[in-house]
Amino acid sequence: MPLSDLACHQSPTFSGGIMTHLFAVTRVLGNAWDQSLPMEEQACWREHADFMNALHGDGFVILGGPLAGTSEILLVVRADGSDDVRTKLAADPWSKMGLLTIARIEPWELRLGSL
Repeated sequence: MPLSDLACHQSPTFSGGIMTHLFAVTRVLGNAWDQSLPMEEQACWREHADFMNALHGDGFVILGGPLAGTSEILLVVRADGSDDVRTKLAADPWSKMGLLTIARIEPWELRLGSL
């Protein structure tokens, strides 16, 4: 399939009959992050991991992880809009505790490959 046709089929997408769009979300370490500890030893790690795994299982988070050598985390999500992204991530225990904050939410057009 040509790249131009692929883009038409990827964004927006349909999830459960509802139109959704792809977004690239950058989260950064908040003031409550303990720089002396690895990610897995931060407060409420298990609750955060379970929350993010549930978002992935629901199809909201497609891809995610830290950007090596930075204090940033990149997520690719499916959502109706940036308000939907903010609302869902606000429920993350690490958001509530100030361990992570949203730096950017940008619409993303998938042009190569597929999800």
